[in-house]
Amino acid sequence: MSDTQHGEANGQRGQARDFRAFIASRSGKLPNGGSAEEVGPSEPGYAYVSDRATRAVFDKLVPMQLAVEAAVRAFWHLELGRLLGGAVKVGPKQFPRVDRITQECAGILGIAAPSVYVVNSPYLNAATYGTKQHSFVMVHSALVDHLSDAELMSVIGHECGHIHNQHVTYMTALRMIESVGGRFSALFSLGLSLSLQAWSRRAEITCDRAALLCCQDLDVATRALAKLALGSKKLYEELDVEVFLEQYGEMQGNVGRISEIFSSHPWLPKRVLALRKFAGSDYFQNHMRPAEGGGSEGTPLGEVDREVEEIVKVLG
Repeated sequence: MSDTQHGEANGQRGQARDFRAFIASRSGKLPNGGSAEEVGPSEPGYAYVSDRATRAVFDKLVPMQLAVEAAVRAFWHLELGRLLGGAVKVGPKQFPRVDRITQECAGILGIAAPSVYVVNSPYLNAATYGTKQHSFVMVHSALVDHLSDAELMSVIGHECGHIHNQHVTYMTALRMIESVGGRFSALFSLGLSLSLQAWSRRAEITCDRAALLCCQDLDVATRALAKLALGSKKLYEELDVEVFLEQYGEMQGNVGRISEIFSSHPWLPKRVLALRKFAGSDYFQNHMRPAEGGGSEGTPLGEVDREVEEIVKVLG
């Protein structure tokens, strides 16, 4: 790691400690290692309202909840076994850089640090699976190679956001359906998959916010997202984010945009635009930058959520 990266990481740790107390008071969750069983029922204040509302509907559908929980309990053991046999576990003695970043993100969000596994893959990707009680993060090796410490903190912060917001059970259910969906009724599998994918796109918006709360730098979080779209070390320096975002306007007039309904993630220009809205919110302005005086500047988060809904919607 370069000296510049060391300085950047140290500055973030100082800011992180200041923000940790705020997160704990705001969310009602325990900082520094509180377990999933110990946290309260309140939602993190930064969660995208459409994500919260959709999960509230899912949670009230008791038969669906029971079916998903039962299926996930069986599936996560298989997924974890696959990682234990084919990936490499992160810890303080093995990959301390990744372990330190994970501990930092978990501390900022006030959750127990999850187990992290590095998977040998040339594709830039990460994911979180498990249950509410047992969550684990999978990080592709290409991410560790392509991203700076600050950018990796953004990505791992995003994954920790899934745990903080109790997304993990439904995400694992979606993964399970995608893996073995053909064994179910085609209509049942398609309907359940589309419902979970529609929610997942909104959950990703929430966790992009968690990423920003962890790395505390909009440019870093944006660059991490843009690298996911590009995936080429030779082209990163030539990437113009403003030109990249012009693709959002072009896609609005293209009927092919409807194919996004089959995706678990919003398309990347949408995610960058939605993240910029959150960075301008009173939540971020007032509480992430206390050294600058806080105050009432920034757009109310409710208004930000309404603007984000216009950005991320697929139809209409």
